Amino acid sequence: MGRRTPVNVEVAIYDQSQVHRMIKKFIRKCKKSGLFEELRERRYHKKKSVKLKEKRERKKRLSQKSTQDYKDKFKKFD
Repeated sequence: MGRRTPVNVEVAIYDQSQVHRMIKKFIRKCKKSGLFEELRERRYHKKKSVKLKEKRERKKRLSQKSTQDYKDKFKKFD
């Protein structure tokens, strides 16, 4: 979900006996759209330098993980 991308999550209730089911469905849709993550991120202000540092660390972790996965893939043949 982008910074200025609007999110429209709707759940239609057809039967009043299934309200709990619809609540679960709504929560699932919110999680899938990334709404909760963005709310968590926006809860407190982060300096730009901190955001960039976290981005670098995340990128480094992903790179290390993909490298490790690649090595593990070929270790099977040894």
